[in-house]
Amino acid sequence: MATYLLALDQGTTSSRAILFDQQQRIVGCAQKEFTQYYPREGWVEHDPVEIWSSQYGVMMEVIAQTGVSPRDIAAIGITNQRETTILWDRETGRPVYNAIVWQCRRTAPLVDALRERGLEEHIRAATGLIPDAYFSATKIRWLLDHAEGARDLARQGRLLFGTVDTWLLWKLTGGAVHATDYTNASRTMLFDIHKLCWDQTLLEALDIPAGILPAVGPSSRVYGSTNLQGVPVPIAGIAGDQQAALFGQACFSPGDAKNTYGTGCFLLMNTGTTPCVSRNGLLTTIAAGTGERPEYALEGSVFVGGAVIQWLRDGLRFFDESRDAEYYAQKVPDTGGVYLVPAFTGLGAPYWDMYARGTLVGLTRGTRREHIIRAAQESIAYQVADLAAAMERDTGMPLTRLRADGGASRDGFLLQFQADILDRPVVRPVVRETTALGAALLAGLTVGLWRDREELCARWRQDAAFTPAMTPERRDALFAGWHRAVGRSRDWAR
Repeated sequence: MATYLLALDQGTTSSRAILFDQQQRIVGCAQKEFTQYYPREGWVEHDPVEIWSSQYGVMMEVIAQTGVSPRDIAAIGITNQRETTILWDRETGRPVYNAIVWQCRRTAPLVDALRERGLEEHIRAATGLIPDAYFSATKIRWLLDHAEGARDLARQGRLLFGTVDTWLLWKLTGGAVHATDYTNASRTMLFDIHKLCWDQTLLEALDIPAGILPAVGPSSRVYGSTNLQGVPVPIAGIAGDQQAALFGQACFSPGDAKNTYGTGCFLLMNTGTTPCVSRNGLLTTIAAGTGERPEYALEGSVFVGGAVIQWLRDGLRFFDESRDAEYYAQKVPDTGGVYLVPAFTGLGAPYWDMYARGTLVGLTRGTRREHIIRAAQESIAYQVADLAAAMERDTGMPLTRLRADGGASRDGFLLQFQADILDRPVVRPVVRETTALGAALLAGLTVGLWRDREELCARWRQDAAFTPAMTPERRDALFAGWHRAVGRSRDWAR
C-alpha cells in the first residue's frame, strides 16, 4: 500500500517539494530559489516557466534523494503563493507575460477606479475582501490590457487564467485540467464566497471574460493525476498557502488561530461554517476543508514580514545569513527608541494603505546597526499584534494562544517578543513546514490514508512554547510608539 504523501509547496521566493510519511514525518525535502523581477518601483514579477521548472525539478529531486518509488506515493498535494496571476495560451502552453506577484502594486489606480464606481461594498459583501491591488482581479485586467495579444487570445477561446496552483495543475496534468480550489478562488476578488461561483458583476466591471477562468472545487478531492516515472499519481489536495498552514496546524475548531512567519505574515482564525464579516480591516476568506460545504476563516495579511530581514541582509548588508538577525537583536537591551515600519509595498491589514511606504524613525547619534536589526525583528511582531487585536474585536473571541509556523518561527527572540507584545502564549509545532503539511494532509484524507480530522489532531506535536513576560506598562508604551511610527508611514507615495 502506498503510504507517502508528496507536497508541492510553491512559494514567493522558492519552490519546494516535501515528502511525508503516514506518521507526518518529513522523509525528504528539496528546495530551489527562483528569480524575483522588479521592473519598476512597486512592480514585482516572476517567470511562470521558471516557477514550473523549479517546482518540477525539486519534485523529481526529492524522489531521487529519498529513493521512494512513485508507486509508494499515495497522492500529491499542492500549496502555493496566492493571488499571483498568470495568463497563458492553452494551445502553446506559453505565458503571455510574466506572472504578476501578489506583492505588486501596479494596479492601485484600477482599484481606485473600482471604488470611484461605488463597487467597494459589493466587493466586500460578495468576496469577503477589501478592494486592493494585492488580489488577482485587477492583475488580470492589467494583463488583458497590456500583454501583447492577450485580448485576441481570449476572443479565440485560447487564453487561460490561473493562480499558481492552477498553472501547476495544468502543467502536471499535461494541459488536461484547468481548475482551482475554493481557497485560491476566494483570493481573486472575483469569487462569491457565499454562492461559490464567479461574480458576474465584478467580471463585467473589469471586462474579464468568464471563459478564461478555471473550474472551482473543494480543497480535498482528486483533481487529476500526473505521470511520475510512468506511474499515475493522483493530485488529491489543493490549498492556498495560508489556508494550508491553518489546516496543517490542526486549527479545525472556531477560535483556533495560527500565524505564518514567511515573506509576509498571515494570521488566520477558523470561524467555522459561518463567515465573519470584519469591521476592523480584516478579510473573510474560505478555509481549506474536506467537503463541498465551505468553511471560513478571518485573515489578516502583513505584506512584509520575514522580507524585512532579507532586506537587511541583501539591501543593507547588515549580516550574511538571515538567522544572524536573532543574534544581533539580542546584543542590545532594546531598540533605543528606533521603530522600523516595513511598508515597502504599502500596508496590509488592518490599515490597507496602498500608498504607505517604509519608515525608520527615532534615530540618534547613538543608533547602531543592532538597534535597527532589533527594530526590524520587532516590527514583524507589532504587525501581527495589530492583526490579533482586530481579530478579537471582530469575533468577540479572545485569542487563547497563537500557533506559529513558517521560516522565521525558528527565531526564539521573535517568538518571545511576539508573546510579550500579544500578552498571549505562542506555541511552535515540531513540524514547522505546516504549509506543505496541510497540503499533504488534505491529499491524504482524500485517498484514505487517515480516517478523519480527529486522527490528525492527535498527531499534532508541540516543539516549544513562549510565555508572556513583559509588564503591561512596558507593553502599552512600546505599542503606542509603534502606532506613532505607522502614522508617519501612511499615505506617503500618493
